[in-house]
Amino acid sequence: MTEADSKAKPKSGWLNILVDYGPLLVFLGVYKFYQPPADSTFGEIAAVIYGTIAFMIAAVVALAFSKFKFGHVSPMLILSTALIVGFGGLTIWLQDERFIQFKPTAIYLLFGVLLVGGWLRGKALLQILLEAAFEGVDRDGWLKLSRNWGFFFFALAVLNEVLVRMMDFEGWLWAKLWVFMPLSFLFTFTQIPMLLRHGLALDDAEEVAKDEPPTA
Repeated sequence: MTEADSKAKPKSGWLNILVDYGPLLVFLGVYKFYQPPADSTFGEIAAVIYGTIAFMIAAVVALAFSKFKFGHVSPMLILSTALIVGFGGLTIWLQDERFIQFKPTAIYLLFGVLLVGGWLRGKALLQILLEAAFEGVDRDGWLKLSRNWGFFFFALAVLNEVLVRMMDFEGWLWAKLWVFMPLSFLFTFTQIPMLLRHGLALDDAEEVAKDEPPTA
């Protein structure tokens, strides 16, 4: 890789992780530590409502930051932000935390359908998003990566619904941080050997985890 190539492809590192998971951390912080007044308009669900408002604002800020810092916003991040705002609005309007809990399921199912559907039609949709970061990967590699992430998203959707039914709301929130995020990183690393066999440069292998599709 030439010096010019290195300059053309900046290393995003922890900033990508911050964009993906920052809004969730904001939600957790507000939900956990905000103490609404006894006469709050929203009653017992006030912590969820105020956390949801902060979540929506943080998601929009993260999207704007991505545009400012990286010069672009991925379609997946746009879709994720739109769903956060949409389901967040329903949560506030109907004062029902189940809409926040269903949001990840909706995202995972939609991403799964798009990626697996593209794979079945011979189109690697992840290549559109990540090709600039993972130079050298051949067409078969991109197809396999799109297929694998698609089925992984389906598995996450099922897991989310199971945890929603097994845990209380706060336990489910922490599971988003301590279960879904580690699983996503672990799955990402399992894809590196396959990508290396399909042309991924060694210099780019360390960037795979940093540019994983968003799963918040």
